[in-house]
Amino acid sequence: MNLEGKTAIVTGASLGIGNAILFKLAESGANVAFNYRKHKTEADETVGKIEAMGRQCLAVQADVSNFTDADNMVKEVVAKFGRVDILVNNAGINWDGVIWKMTEEQWDTVIDINLKGYFNYIRAVAPLFREQQYGKIVNVSSINGLRGKFGQSNYSASKAGIIGLTKAVAKELGKYSVNVNSVAPGLIETDMMKDAPENVRTAALQEITINRIGQPEEVANVVVFLCSELARHITGEVIKVDGGQYI
Repeated sequence: MNLEGKTAIVTGASLGIGNAILFKLAESGANVAFNYRKHKTEADETVGKIEAMGRQCLAVQADVSNFTDADNMVKEVVAKFGRVDILVNNAGINWDGVIWKMTEEQWDTVIDINLKGYFNYIRAVAPLFREQQYGKIVNVSSINGLRGKFGQSNYSASKAGIIGLTKAVAKELGKYSVNVNSVAPGLIETDMMKDAPENVRTAALQEITINRIGQPEEVANVVVFLCSELARHITGEVIKVDGGQYI
């Protein structure tokens, strides 16, 4: 997949799935930019590694839930690279609790980052994509946005909202040759999952048809495919990357 000459933004890419996506985009030829909120050391290390690959890389400290931060970051990327071709919305958190104990802060924080954050960046790039008659948007959702999960009403709602947002924006931007899709990972081996209790991992493994936990690179492969011209006739879709966990 050749992304030479393209510029990509990935939100929440200092660690985990976002980091794997960022590197896969760079390996495919794109110059990349990403935001981070707290992990400056990891962000600086990522910039150094990608620049060592011969690609340009920009790290911006920005809060995805802040509309102005998102708009300013997109402007900064355009100032450095001259354009934006690809947006991958990935930044997200979970703050679990059963609905009868969930606080307003838990609900609002997860929705603001996981759903509003995606809107903020799409809103910032949409005028650029319309004007240049080209763009790729990939939104990272979750199988729990398709099925719901006990103790994650806020997270599941945010991820379901991302799927609705994906389909609506695909309809709005399609006539401008902009593809908008979503990937829905299942259980993926991230730093967060490595710290999960063993009973949680065991229960999840019992759901996964191919009997192993997915790797961040396996999500990244699908994302980069959707960002390439190989997927130019795919839009408004949700592709599960879950080893059969959903079924």
